[in-house]
Amino acid sequence: MKITLLGTGDAIGTPKIGCKCPSCLDALRGGRSRRLRFSVLVESDEDEGKVLIDTSPDLRWQLLKKDISSVDGVIWTHAHYDHYAGFGDFHRIQNHVDVYALKNTMDYILNYLYFLKPVRHDIILFQPFEISGMEFTLINVNHPPIETVGVVVSNDHRKVVITSDTNQDISDKSLEMMRKSDLMIADAIMPPNYSLNKHMNAKEAMELAKNLEVKDLRLTHISHLFPPHEIALKTWPLGHDMMEIVL
Repeated sequence: MKITLLGTGDAIGTPKIGCKCPSCLDALRGGRSRRLRFSVLVESDEDEGKVLIDTSPDLRWQLLKKDISSVDGVIWTHAHYDHYAGFGDFHRIQNHVDVYALKNTMDYILNYLYFLKPVRHDIILFQPFEISGMEFTLINVNHPPIETVGVVVSNDHRKVVITSDTNQDISDKSLEMMRKSDLMIADAIMPPNYSLNKHMNAKEAMELAKNLEVKDLRLTHISHLFPPHEIALKTWPLGHDMMEIVL
């Protein structure tokens, strides 16, 4: 199984329009502080299946960089613009894409993206489903006020957890599903000297990973408030755009 962090930025991305902070300047110069909005690609080993977790507004560029013209499925974690709006970039590229989400999330997103005529699969929390030989389970997380899920991926005795946007107040049932994963990709929108009630900061995400005994952690959904990437990396396990992790 291979995981690619197609985009590791928050809703506004880095550089932020009009900002001249150190991270935004590094991003403008082409450094790794440059962050497209959040999407993750999951690829299976055997049949080269490809599944997208969320469809960033920057999806067109992400698909071009990875040379991807079709996927086997799309999973939406929640109905925030930066997590679904790029799905329109499948227009005239791939018809009738299989899409997976909780019912309320699906209703909201397809009200906007109806013209693409995707194949709808309404998923129930904690009930596993299969795409391209990989097992996926949606777990509830806490990103008020909107319904949001994390994603647990299992393949060949490997387990990956993608928290999606969340704070630390996660249900015991979800935490148990997340425990002892081989890789956790965790929301960490800000460094520890900031806090936001609907997201984790870097310290909180690292504490969660430690408590859950995960083997490897990468932080994502990162804002421009972090120091430039190469400096921040000395303190926090930040992911970067197009980072590939093979399990």
